[in-house]
Amino acid sequence: MAKIYQLKRMAVILNRLSGGRSISPGDLAEYVSRTMSLFDDSRSEISLRTIQRDIETIGELFHICIACGPDRKYRITDRGGSADDYESMLLNFELLSSIDADTVLQKYVLSEHRRPAFNVDISDLLFAIRECYPVEFDYTLVRHGGKVVHKKLQPHFLKESQQRWYLAGFDADGALKTFGLDRMQNVSVVTDEKFVRDESIDIPALFRESFGIWNDPSDPVEEIVLKYDKLDGAFVKTLPLHSSQEILSDTDDGLVVRLRLRITNDFVMALLARSRSVEVVSPEHLRRRLHDVYAAALERNC
Repeated sequence: MAKIYQLKRMAVILNRLSGGRSISPGDLAEYVSRTMSLFDDSRSEISLRTIQRDIETIGELFHICIACGPDRKYRITDRGGSADDYESMLLNFELLSSIDADTVLQKYVLSEHRRPAFNVDISDLLFAIRECYPVEFDYTLVRHGGKVVHKKLQPHFLKESQQRWYLAGFDADGALKTFGLDRMQNVSVVTDEKFVRDESIDIPALFRESFGIWNDPSDPVEEIVLKYDKLDGAFVKTLPLHSSQEILSDTDDGLVVRLRLRITNDFVMALLARSRSVEVVSPEHLRRRLHDVYAAALERNC
């Protein structure tokens, strides 16, 4: 519990300093204390020394440097390597983990009932990633009838996708793979072994042209053109399907967007979520794929 509480504090600190904002040490300690009291009003005020230790840990764990400038205010001064991904992960962690039934915040915020469920301590995984320790765990293969296999992984990073958390690293066969935390059991960090981290991996690039967690370099990157009616188009504009989304036209007849990515099952599922109005303009094979899904669904439900 202490580790989880510290991760929440670090997420609160990063949230306060995001967007280039700055704050004095005293005001930061007061802000963190006030915010953390929403999670647990039984805890005492958080000291400046605790905040300073958290800032040091943020630098060590996530390569995000926070320092006081000439104006004696804390600000984020440097982000190294995959810091942006870790920062996003921490802020998402704050949202996903803080609104629990036993927190004061639950009185004022209605959280999503459908929450990701897993029994893995994220802080243990971050420790293994930082110190280059392998991790072992039992993993349930949902697509293979619930078969459980034992894995030993060289963990490299954590990724959040569609409200699920994944651990990515090198498997025993030398391939980079991802594993859902919700399907991992009996996780242990192998502290008597070390591996050499592959620093050449461009973590953001691994998934830049994919939708969701699936990333198969053998799948081609394709240009996709979609059309939505005006109502659905308003939502697609405010929450783009992918970072490559580009608006081609926005009229009373609807919204037309273009994307460039690998067409994965997760992407198809996202299109189906707006079946009410989505039209695949191109490519033709994606249009046929949705047609076949609709036809099978109609046959099952007629």
